[in-house]
Amino acid sequence: MKQSLHNLIERLPTVLLGSAVLIGLASTAFTGRSEADAALQAQTVRLVVDDKPVSRDGPGAMSFAPVVKKVAPSVVRVFTTVKSKKAGPSSEAPDMDNPFFRRFFGEGSGPGRAPNLKTPPQHGVGSGVIVTEDGYILTNNHVVEEADEVKVAMQDGREFTAKVVGKDPKTDVAVLKIDAKKLPRIEMTDSDQLEVGDVVLAVGNPFGIGQTVTSGIISATGRATLGLDYEDFIQTDAAINPGNSGGALVDSEGRLIGINTAILSRSGGNQGIGFAIPMNLARDVMESLVKDGKVTRGYLGVMIQDITPALAKEFSLKENTGALVGDVVPKGPADKAGIKSGDVVLEFGGKPVRDSRNFKLQVARIKPGDSVPVKVLRDGSTKKLDVVIKELPGTDNLARANAKDASDTGTLQGVVVGDLDSKARTRLGVPESIEGALVNGVEEESAASEAGLKPGDVIVEINRKPVKSAEDAIKLTEDAKDKTTLVRVWSKGGSRYVVVNEEKQG
Repeated sequence: MKQSLHNLIERLPTVLLGSAVLIGLASTAFTGRSEADAALQAQTVRLVVDDKPVSRDGPGAMSFAPVVKKVAPSVVRVFTTVKSKKAGPSSEAPDMDNPFFRRFFGEGSGPGRAPNLKTPPQHGVGSGVIVTEDGYILTNNHVVEEADEVKVAMQDGREFTAKVVGKDPKTDVAVLKIDAKKLPRIEMTDSDQLEVGDVVLAVGNPFGIGQTVTSGIISATGRATLGLDYEDFIQTDAAINPGNSGGALVDSEGRLIGINTAILSRSGGNQGIGFAIPMNLARDVMESLVKDGKVTRGYLGVMIQDITPALAKEFSLKENTGALVGDVVPKGPADKAGIKSGDVVLEFGGKPVRDSRNFKLQVARIKPGDSVPVKVLRDGSTKKLDVVIKELPGTDNLARANAKDASDTGTLQGVVVGDLDSKARTRLGVPESIEGALVNGVEEESAASEAGLKPGDVIVEINRKPVKSAEDAIKLTEDAKDKTTLVRVWSKGGSRYVVVNEEKQG
């Protein structure tokens, strides 16, 4: 590690390019705010749920016709309209002062006046699933997000104007309500019991051509692909296309297991990789929207990260499972329960924690005020704590750089550090509570660079020992017993750990 003479650095933006794109499945996605009636919000949803695991031992069925007959009446077409709106002022069309153009747009488009232009009405097509006999329908947020008008067409030809009860962009779930009784509602099941290889059917309205059924299997579970705040997608190879958004993904017994949402495609059409929101997640969101008019989520007050093989070795973990706590919000639920930076969360509410995304979902599903047991690994031994969950603030208030005892890993050959002075604090937005050494440069292709250390990071710990200055950082990297260094760094997103293994550098 080298000490820098200057603290001023320039950070270059990075652009990642890829050949594949993720697209939502509404033929055209528009959204609009449609206020739910207070009476609707006060109701509870009467769902029919069959939690028995799907039969996997019988001989293969020769026809899915009985299943389709059971499911098809519950899947509807959703039509959305964004009404015609006046266009912007004539500054957006400077040639409107020209008499030639005024011939086409009327006298109202003369000098000093806005042209008589309107955007044409826009129409979108998607799908939905009837989940209660009294008219609650599940669909995707991106299907109805900006719509001024939503209509629903059933398989028997009936059409209804639908109210948007609520929308949740964080999961891409929306709930509609139509005024009807004794509707053909679908039966749900426990999506946590799904297994890769289970046969599934996708039912929806692709390209607006009418109800279509395709078959396939569950290709994977627990996918996070769209960049939403809460993702736990079911992946399937059942053919789904634009217009299938909000449609049903059902098991071989005709029970709803997911809401079709997106596809991964280079062409814009089906290529065998589709994603559906699992029913357990969609059901939680729906019940909250109907009851409260909003989605209430649990809040723990930690910043977490996945366990990499390098981190597993440093924290004496046998497997790369669990969630590593980088930061803890002062006086938050986790802080009050005794959770500390550097803890590895192994279990939450009696269930194992697979990774940070899984942990975030588990916390979100807990009702505020509930006490939950948490099992953590700290300094090689396990501890059991109880945490009282709070409600997630309106904006996701993750742990910030307020903790002083986090650690990071980094291989520090080729790393240039300097003291964290007031100018650097102001430029980088570093809180006064953060002490450490500012990374001013990292050599390309160095072990530190490969581990993720970059200019602008603040090294706050090395091998679990605090760093308060550039001199501390240099001393802690001298006479090292081995070439693997655990570094805790702070950046604007909070604290994280990195492991720098210089043995790979020869």
